Amino acid sequence: MEWMSNLFEQYGYLVLFFGLFSESLALPFPGELAMAISGHMSSLGNFHIPFIIFYSYVGAIIGTTITYFVGYRLGTPFLEQYGKYVLLNQARLAKVTAWFGKYGNKLILISYFVPGLRHFTGYVSGVLKVPQRTFFVLNYIGGLAWVLVYVSVGKIFGPNIEQLLHVASRYFAATMVVLAVLITLFVLLKRNKEKIFKRVQRRSASSKPDKELE
Repeated sequence: MEWMSNLFEQYGYLVLFFGLFSESLALPFPGELAMAISGHMSSLGNFHIPFIIFYSYVGAIIGTTITYFVGYRLGTPFLEQYGKYVLLNQARLAKVTAWFGKYGNKLILISYFVPGLRHFTGYVSGVLKVPQRTFFVLNYIGGLAWVLVYVSVGKIFGPNIEQLLHVASRYFAATMVVLAVLITLFVLLKRNKEKIFKRVQRRSASSKPDKELE
C-alpha cells in the first residue's frame, strides 16, 4: 500500500490512467487497490473524486476497447500465438470462451468485478464477434459501475481498504457467478413463457373431461 501511495505522490492522476489502461490490456496492475487508495486520499484533500473517477474510467475503457478490436481484427490464431505475453494462454482463452457460451454477452457487464475475467473480456468479445454496440454499452456501463464502487470503498473505509479488498475479491466472484446464473434463469423463463403457458393450458384442458365425467 505504501508503494502505491508513493506512486501517487510522484505522478498523481496519471497513475490511475496508465495503471487502469495497462490492467485492461491484461498487464499486471492492482486497479482496485489503486482506485481505493485514491478514494481514501481524496478524504485527506490530496485528490478530488471527479478527477479520480474520470482518469480511472477513461483508462479502463480505452484499454478494453483496444483489446476488443485486437480480438475482432486478429482473431483466435493471433491470441493463441501471442496471448501468453498478456497471460492469456490457450487454456484461459478456452475457459473464458466457455463462460461466454454459458452466460452470454451479459458476462461483459459484470466482468470488471470478477478477478481474472475482466482482463480478457475485451479480447474474447472481439474474437467471438460480439456486436460492437452491445460490447460498448455493456462494457462502458460495467466499467463505470466498477470505478464508482471501488473509489467509494476507499472514500468510506479509508485505512482498512486493503483488508476489505481481500475479503471482497474472495467472495465477490462467487456472488457474481450466482447472480449470472439467476439472470440466465430469468431470461430463459421469459423466453419460454409462451411455451410454459401453453403446456399449462393443455394440461388444464385435458383434465376437464375427467372432471365432467365425475
